[in-house]
Amino acid sequence: MREIRKDNIGVSLLTFEPDLKKKWTSEQIAEEKAKLAAEGIDWQCLAYHKWPSVPATLYDIFRGTLFIRRFISKQKPDILHGRVHLPTLMGAMARKLSRHKPKLLFDIRGFFPEEYTDAGIWPEGGWLYRGAKRVERWLLKEADGYVVLTEKARGILVGDAGQEGEKRRKGDGEKDAEIPQSAIRNPNLNGPVEVIPCCVDISRFDTGISRQDARNRLELNDRFVVAYVGSFGGWYMTDEMMDFFEAAREFRPDTFVMILTQRDKEKIAKKLSERGFAARDFLVESVHPTQIPDYLSAADVALSFIKACYSKLSSSPTKIAEYLACGVPIIANQGVGDIDDLIEENGVGAIVDAFTRDRYINALREIGRLTGVSERCKETSKREFHLDAVGGKRYRRIYRRILDGNAA
Repeated sequence: MREIRKDNIGVSLLTFEPDLKKKWTSEQIAEEKAKLAAEGIDWQCLAYHKWPSVPATLYDIFRGTLFIRRFISKQKPDILHGRVHLPTLMGAMARKLSRHKPKLLFDIRGFFPEEYTDAGIWPEGGWLYRGAKRVERWLLKEADGYVVLTEKARGILVGDAGQEGEKRRKGDGEKDAEIPQSAIRNPNLNGPVEVIPCCVDISRFDTGISRQDARNRLELNDRFVVAYVGSFGGWYMTDEMMDFFEAAREFRPDTFVMILTQRDKEKIAKKLSERGFAARDFLVESVHPTQIPDYLSAADVALSFIKACYSKLSSSPTKIAEYLACGVPIIANQGVGDIDDLIEENGVGAIVDAFTRDRYINALREIGRLTGVSERCKETSKREFHLDAVGGKRYRRIYRRILDGNAA
């Protein structure tokens, strides 16, 4: 929102807050609204309802649609910006019910219907999946502009990623997987498509702390530090990452595992202990986002193992931008967003095409052969993930293109 404001654009924000009345007092809401108003951001909030799932979602869509319709009537905005599918659906329906017709930006980000089927939450071909796909097709037709996180997602969206079923290599290296025909999006779009990856505030990572200073503070001078930032379980491949840590210790007996996560610290520490890591050989900690550079700057290599599936072609993990901003090379599995191309084209890490000990050790050897990699990582982060020069600039640009009617 702050980046969008840089073009002197007035911003109104509607959020749905879980347990609104329990977590927020009316005084706290008023205080936060005043803080944001001072920055030129008008904030409104509604309660988010989670259970029962489908009726609760339909209720929130109904309330959100009515709220946006009233907003359109009073404020007459130029653009409705929907972040993912359901908010965009609210905006599209509210616009249908209004005399004033603002432009609609569909900030798609992930492929929502396929995310649910890939995660096993919905059966592919089930009524929820079919309904979500029908809604998505309507939103693609209604929208005046589109945002995705990756170039691969853009290719799928506009239809040039394989009308005949583009093949890609799965992360386990076992077989080829086709992009399902049912998943290819409508190529007849009504407006511009902008690729905006998950970015970071580079200034927050430019702390002036040297790698040696960071290692001194953490008492890691003589250790080979492997870092991971984020969650475990679900899309994030816990067992495979634990296997990697073991392989790293075999390759480098002085390996130290640094994990920064916001939950399940005890479970992760227990898993490392079960793999034979002594307490002196790992750190599992929850830190404030502003402290991440202080820790990551001490690392020799950072890890990102995410389940490779169709929906993850649209994924842009924030941890990738954070690793690079700290000057840390990456080891990642293939088949997730644009990570393969990013690492290979910029020489900032290594890709594993199978989750095996040999592949892990080969990747560590490849990292060891890289020269000047820390500065190259930082340069790549500034070029690809800069909050202002990339994220903010592209959001402001697509706003202008939508209002100018420029679909090029």
